[in-house]
Amino acid sequence: MSVIFFDIGATLAEPQPEPDGSLTLRPLPRVLAVLDALGEVRKGIISNPGSAEAAVARALAEAFPGRFTDAALVHWGVKDSREIFDRAVAGAGGAADDCVFVGEDAQERGFAREAGMRTAAHPVFALAAAEDRPVLRARIELRDGQDLRSLTAAMDETEAVPAEVVSERLVLAMVTTRGVETLERAGFTVDVRGPAEDLVRDDVEQDEVERRATEKFISDLLARGEAVFEGEKPTPRTTHVIERADDGRLSVRRLRFLY
Repeated sequence: MSVIFFDIGATLAEPQPEPDGSLTLRPLPRVLAVLDALGEVRKGIISNPGSAEAAVARALAEAFPGRFTDAALVHWGVKDSREIFDRAVAGAGGAADDCVFVGEDAQERGFAREAGMRTAAHPVFALAAAEDRPVLRARIELRDGQDLRSLTAAMDETEAVPAEVVSERLVLAMVTTRGVETLERAGFTVDVRGPAEDLVRDDVEQDEVERRATEKFISDLLARGEAVFEGEKPTPRTTHVIERADDGRLSVRRLRFLY
């Protein structure tokens, strides 16, 4: 069974020192809903409280009552090597790839991967990481009659997180295939550009990663009967057409929406 570990600052909550010297953790948007949706999935903490471990532990219990109750899954310390992540895996009592680390810092996620853990940059993608589903980069275009408020509302209901608002008509985002489907059903145009990878790759390796992610997306569409290859007759369920370039690379073109 998966164990999902979370960093605290800038991932689960923002710390706020109080006038009396105590500490309050303010849960970030969508975090409580994500934690509740994880249900019985085991949840833990990997975070650096500095010299205020007792205060952070109290604030964590107050901000997230009943959600991080297994002391064996709470690990305090610096995250400047794989060491703390190795300890977390050992404490979880299972395989490293059954453990997920969710944190906003790319370097820390890199150390977690060195320890064999899966990673996610945002709590919204915790379940996707646990299920080994890819997170993708995407461009979301807004058409006439759509606005950023309606897009935000749609994204809040699925596995999608805005990365950059380029303009009132274009948002760069991280999404899963589930998020793509939900947003497209809501009427938004989602252009998937490849995996939202943290690793620094050379051009050849990055090209291969993007190819595999695209093929996974196409495979999912075919499995649901929602795509046909170019030249084949669409069915009533067909939403995408798969095109093959001269070099054999596959791409997808939106045909219509299923409602």
